[in-house]
Amino acid sequence: MSDKISIRFYNNRPVRAIWDDDNSKWWFSVLDIIAIFNAQDDYARTRNYWKYLKT
Repeated sequence: MSDKISIRFYNNRPVRAIWDDDNSKWWFSVLDIIAIFNAQDDYARTRNYWKYLKT
C-alpha cells in the first residue's frame, strides 16, 4: 500500500488529503472542510463542532 499524502487548496485554505491506491480514492480531512465552510480558524472550535455533528 503506497499512499500519497497531499495538501490541497480550496478558496486559498489548505485541506489535508491522502490518496488510497487500494480503492483509487482521495480522502480529505473533515475538520479542514468544516473549518472552510464555517469560516472558522480556531481548530478547537472546529473539532468541537464536528464532535457535536457526529452525535
